[in-house]
Amino acid sequence: MKTKNFLGSGIAGGIANFLLGWLFYGILFKDSFPQPAESPNTMLLIALGSLTFGLFIAYIFTKWAQISTISSGAKAGAVIGFFISLSMNLFNLAMNSDATIQMLLTDLGISIVMTGITGAVIAYVNGKMG
Repeated sequence: MKTKNFLGSGIAGGIANFLLGWLFYGILFKDSFPQPAESPNTMLLIALGSLTFGLFIAYIFTKWAQISTISSGAKAGAVIGFFISLSMNLFNLAMNSDATIQMLLTDLGISIVMTGITGAVIAYVNGKMG
């Protein structure tokens, strides 16, 4: 694995994921989901979560799958997003009495799109870094 590719594409993917989260959850679907409690660390923790997710996808793409094209990154990202989101949303539905099937399906769709785009960004950067 090329560490330079992993870090560069992972950081780019984390930034893309953060901005997409702001767009989807903070603007477009703001009324569909409960908003996080505001604290001094909220944005920092969301940014760190996005960065971690970008590095996770970059690790898969650079270490195991050698994904370096936009189309293959988008497809692989969408599949990863589907499974991670479905898993987490099913747990949320089981544990959170306020969760609904509609919320699950909405979040599943958002996650597939977000992770597909994040995967495309990571693959693009990975491909450009050689």
